[in-house]
Order: sequence, then structure tokens, then C-alpha cells
Amino acid sequence: MDTEAAQHPERDRSAVPGNRDGERSRSACLAGQEEQADEALSGQTEQGDEALSGHTVRTPWRRPVFLAFACLTFLLLFSGFVLQPFLIPSTSMQPTLQVGDRVLVNKLAYRFGAVPQRGDVVVFDGTGSFVREEPAVNPVTGALRWAGAALGIAEPAETDFVKRVVGVGGDRVVCCDKRGRIQVNGQGVDEPYLYPGDSASRVPFDIVVPDGKLWMMGDHRSRSSDSRDHLGSPGGGMVPVDRVIGRTDWLGWPVGRWGSLERSDAFTHVRAPAAGSHG
Repeated sequence: MDTEAAQHPERDRSAVPGNRDGERSRSACLAGQEEQADEALSGQTEQGDEALSGHTVRTPWRRPVFLAFACLTFLLLFSGFVLQPFLIPSTSMQPTLQVGDRVLVNKLAYRFGAVPQRGDVVVFDGTGSFVREEPAVNPVTGALRWAGAALGIAEPAETDFVKRVVGVGGDRVVCCDKRGRIQVNGQGVDEPYLYPGDSASRVPFDIVVPDGKLWMMGDHRSRSSDSRDHLGSPGGGMVPVDRVIGRTDWLGWPVGRWGSLERSDAFTHVRAPAAGSHG
């Protein structure tokens, strides 16, 4: 019994108070636990840093894409309702407008009660007047072309035209007087914007513009397919006022020709149509 009693403390030294070897064991255990806790915390911190680092890597491309999308949306909305670039595709408006020019079409010009005036250069939808019906197009191709045209980097739709207003509702427009000029309401009109060497028109006509319609002509008369070419078509080549998209107020490209497009005063002295002359 004495032998067992003597050996018992040695089998369980850590249980004896004041045993220094036991204290070292417990200290080593606590130190090991602290090290494990530190390692676990360090691992979590590294994982968090990696996650943050991964998030940081993704952010640089997300922001530019979002900004680009927002800018594109703004430009399309601005172009759709306020000011649209329009690429000039043909020679029909020379010398006023050249092929490749980008004009800025003011879509607010006729939104608040104003109406197109003689001499205005306007962009309009010729469906039903210059074009019998809108051509069928692939929806995706049509959307891309519309977006490109709205930004002024692609040719406009086949139904969009740019011409000069020569006659408004009630006007009688005749070609030509003894001096070879267009007559509007009996008044001969000198047109300084005509292409050099062109006559006012090689096609004689005598028409009365109905209310709510416009008689359109290009400045390069020998190269322009305009109201004269549709005299025998339904509507007689007249363009409805509500088909006008806007007025070309500025020239945005090329850089050397930046500036506003001056409105012609060629029709300043044309009197109003006589009462009862409306078609």
C-alpha cells in the first residue's frame, strides 16, 4: 500500500498543486492553443484579403462597362428626342451639304407650335410620299442600323430624306417664269443656294400644296429625286408636315465646316397664298 501511495503522485504530477513541471505542461498547452487560434485567425484574414482582392480585380471592368452603357443610353435618348446627327448620303443637297457631312437635326424646332417655313432644310420620313411603303428588314439588323444612324455613324434609313421646303400649305408653286425661276404665289424666287450651272427645274409643273403638306426640292436640282419625281404618285409628291423629323440647324462634321446653317432669305418677299387657293 505504501508503495502504491508513493507512486501515485508521480503518475499524476499535473494534479499536484505547486508542481512546476505541471505548470509548464499547462502553459505549453495554452501556448499551443493560442498559436492554433492565431493561425486560424490568420487564415481567415488571408481568405478575406483574397476575397477582397478578387473583388478589386473585378471592379475595374465593371465600372467602365456600366459607364459606357449609361453614356450610350443617354446619347440614344438625346438623339431620339432632342438633337440627332444625320449623315448626308447623296449629292442632292450640294453645294449646301456635301456627301459625308454630319448635320445636327433639331427635333425641337417644330415641337411647340412652330411649323416648317419656306427655305428650311429639313429631314423627313418619306414613307407614303417619296417611298410607297417601308421596306422589310431583319429586326436585329434594323435595330443596329437605327442605332448607328441615330449616332451619325451609319447611313440613315432608306425612308429618310433631307430636302429644302419650297412650298407650304396653300402655296401655288410653278415652274418656271420667263427668267427660269420657281414662282411661289406668283412671285419669282431667286435661289442662291442652287448648284452652280443648275436650272430651277427641267421638269415643268404647276401645283397647289394642300394644307398640312409640303413641297420639297433638293439644291442640286439635276441630281435630286424630290417632289417633282412623284407628281404622278399617290399624294402627288407632297410630304405631310407630321412626317418632318426636324430642321438641320448645324453642321457638325467635318471640323473645318463647323457652324450653324444659315436660313435662306430667298422666300422673304413671297406673299401669303390667296384665300381659297388651298388644295
